[in-house]
Amino acid sequence: MNGLEFERPIVELEERIKELNNFSSQRQIDLSSEIKKLEDKLENLKKEIYGNLTAWQRIQIARHPQRLYTLDYIKMIMTDFVEFHGDRLYGDDKAIICGFATLDTIKVAILGHQKGRDTNENIARNFGCAHPEGYRKAMRVMKLAERFNLPIVILIDTPGAYPGLGAEERGQAQAIAENIRDMFGLKTPIVCCVIGEGGSGGALGIGIGDRVLMLENSYYSVISPEGCSAILWKDSSKAKEAAETLKLTAEDLLEFQIIDEIVSEPLGGVHKDSELAASNLKKTLLKSVNKLLKIEVEDLVKNRYEKFRKIGAFK
Repeated sequence: MNGLEFERPIVELEERIKELNNFSSQRQIDLSSEIKKLEDKLENLKKEIYGNLTAWQRIQIARHPQRLYTLDYIKMIMTDFVEFHGDRLYGDDKAIICGFATLDTIKVAILGHQKGRDTNENIARNFGCAHPEGYRKAMRVMKLAERFNLPIVILIDTPGAYPGLGAEERGQAQAIAENIRDMFGLKTPIVCCVIGEGGSGGALGIGIGDRVLMLENSYYSVISPEGCSAILWKDSSKAKEAAETLKLTAEDLLEFQIIDEIVSEPLGGVHKDSELAASNLKKTLLKSVNKLLKIEVEDLVKNRYEKFRKIGAFK
């Protein structure tokens, strides 16, 4: 049975409607009224389930294997994409995509994490978990964008930076820290959007922006729910409880003023209607970029710094 666990009632009803349609067609029996009742019931059920998603259910949607990734969005909402490779120090990290493209009529630098669609590609992309050379490649392209006065668009989708021995030997923490530091000073507009998973420093390493957006069913957190539950309760099975406690959904983060806007998704997630999802993201990115291009560079950098300094303030 396709679908996530909490979608089981929806999938069962969809299969029932499909069976009735086939039966009606094969036997030449008019079952339109019965089918219509079930379709209405299905629509109400979808609104009820998807309108009351828990944090853990949103995480499951954010991790859905059919969700759009960075390269998918580039192909669907941008043109003239030219990819850049390598950090000019060690090598090329395929977990981060970098290059230049055209968004509508605006030339932009585009960066983002990239996961794979199958086992081989996931291994090549390291499941979207970047190495230090990925973050250095990203900064190389961002500085090029600054030189040519091009806005930077960043799509975030990673469980976290790769914590392996090789990555640590090559300066993982330093690469992320230097990116965070340098992004605050870039004299060009930066728009970031979490399109799936926003995991820890792996996300923040390319996550400093004048506008920070999140897709409706994405999450952004200092740690994964599984990691949090393993540390706090020594029990990874408490991931659902950790997800609620971490306050990692788009709605939570908008309320805390950590992000600036939520980009709506089709009912049930991006994978339910990829064209609509891509269109929604394009409109929001264009709106954000056009707004930022009207701001003086000195004010842009100042506002970006102050925006992040306010995060975490409380009374």
